[in-house]
Amino acid sequence: MTLSEHSACIIGYKFAVHILSSGLLVILSLVENKPLPDPISLGESDTLKILLTANEGKKASRPHQAFLLLREPKSNLDTSFPLSIKDSGKGKLELTQKDLPVQFLSGSQTLSASLIIASFGSSKPYRNHAFDLKVEFESSSPPRPVDKPLRYGKLPEIHHIFKPDPKSPPKIITIVFAVAVIAALPSLLIVWLSLGANVNHTSKAFGSSPLSHTAFFLSILIMEGIFFMYYTSWNLFQTLPAAAVVGLVSFLSGSRALREVQGRRIAGLR
Repeated sequence: MTLSEHSACIIGYKFAVHILSSGLLVILSLVENKPLPDPISLGESDTLKILLTANEGKKASRPHQAFLLLREPKSNLDTSFPLSIKDSGKGKLELTQKDLPVQFLSGSQTLSASLIIASFGSSKPYRNHAFDLKVEFESSSPPRPVDKPLRYGKLPEIHHIFKPDPKSPPKIITIVFAVAVIAALPSLLIVWLSLGANVNHTSKAFGSSPLSHTAFFLSILIMEGIFFMYYTSWNLFQTLPAAAVVGLVSFLSGSRALREVQGRRIAGLR
């Protein structure tokens, strides 16, 4: 573990900086306001620990701002890490490779580390290059890829692909069900006759209420035609309005036709 210690009076503050990383324990004496002569290595399993004690004169003082600024010299990208400062003036910061931005982890490189301390009032701020931080990777682990940063601007044109219209079922299925419906009509007539349906009253029914019976019968035929058009070419928005109008006509005319049938039943005509 490498240990570096720096104590100096810095513009109203007196502080000691301890930089800890894995390796052999070494104590270095630094000249005031001068960075460490050798860079500090930060491996994948290392932890950089900074301990800072701030004093104003002989009294412990807590600065309003204290953070470590890391900058990549080639691209001038930088990021800051605030120190946790207590009322006693003691500050602490722990840093690993996981805390660094991905732009700093694209490969082995040396970062410039500066300490920044500032407060309100008459105290002057302090900013000084403290050391160089060398980010190192194991030879077996490849550098992490750097994602392209997000940029707001014009995006490529989007071509929407809509779902294709539903297709009709095979013709053989349509023919089979159509034949089944047509074949059921004679059976329906036979059942009506067996239950006592009297076709001789057709002329009397149309004579008593011709409009209602005619409209009711035609509305049924037109509704079947609407279903056929929906099956072959119409969409739902074309089918619903037509079905609503025909359905209303069928309801009104059917009610009047049933009243006429009820009247004949009450008169004893079967």
